Amino acid sequence: MDRTPVRAKISAVGTYVPPRLLTNSDLEKMVTTNDEWIRERTGISQRHLADPGTATSDLAAAAALDCLQRRGITATEVEVILVATVTPDMLFPATACLVQTKIGAAGAWGFDLSAACSGFLYALQMGAKLVESGAHKKVMVIGADVMSSIIDYTDRSTCILFGDGAGAVLIEPCSDGEIGMLDYIHEIDGSGASSLYMPGGGSLHPPTIETVNAKMHYVHQEGGAVFKVAVRKMSELGEKVLDRNGLKASDVDLFIPHQANERIIMATADRLGLARENIVINIAEYGNTTAATIPLAINTALVEDRLKKGMTILLSSFGGGYTVASTLLRWEC
Repeated sequence: MDRTPVRAKISAVGTYVPPRLLTNSDLEKMVTTNDEWIRERTGISQRHLADPGTATSDLAAAAALDCLQRRGITATEVEVILVATVTPDMLFPATACLVQTKIGAAGAWGFDLSAACSGFLYALQMGAKLVESGAHKKVMVIGADVMSSIIDYTDRSTCILFGDGAGAVLIEPCSDGEIGMLDYIHEIDGSGASSLYMPGGGSLHPPTIETVNAKMHYVHQEGGAVFKVAVRKMSELGEKVLDRNGLKASDVDLFIPHQANERIIMATADRLGLARENIVINIAEYGNTTAATIPLAINTALVEDRLKKGMTILLSSFGGGYTVASTLLRWEC
């Protein structure tokens, strides 16, 4: 019996963002702000917004189909669908179920994963472990959010940050000689739950006229608290995962972080000692698309011809919960 361990890799990437844009100039007409103020504090110039009636499953399905096309396989070959999102179409059924039927992945199973901005990296490891266990050979991992559905566009502290989008990757076994997924570290810290959350809509505060009037179905954020913890924890976990694998910052070919705020990204990179030319940043175009930011940034690196086979990649994220994730991998696509 062959007992050679199975290694997992990302074999394809797909993305989708809705065409409608919300620019900083547009926001100037909605809240007290201006383009210079937004760009200086966040690095964001515009965001993509879904049209009313467009659901997270629509964006996720489009990204999944793009991924399948690039890989050159049909949806019926996908065995598992994992969707990371905090904006599911509805509480149930899972968005993964809706994506499965929209793309025609007959016979697949799957589920949703809620970890806010760290959702994609959490789902990525779930998918990798399903492949490494030998249970499956093709797992679709999707990060997708329609953040505009839970944003208060009279709240300057949040409406300038978020956009809508989706990104998907296919996880498959490595071929001979390939390394793929190297290591990961995840953490949660529920003590920070009230610093970034949506209080309404769950079992604690079910939807009522009172919760709607109190704007409890929108994102609430304490920006200062989130900024400090995000930089500290992303750099801490990044350093740990590198040290655990005998690597230094100079060994990282590309750092692809969650795109929440350009100042958070640069502060984290500086703490880790990463070269600025090795950082992938696309927040100016997309804003914070929550679970979609990292796959969208991976795609940006591909489009810009910065991501090559054999590169050592560090992925990092921080989200409401608090949730933190750091993933180390060898690019084999």
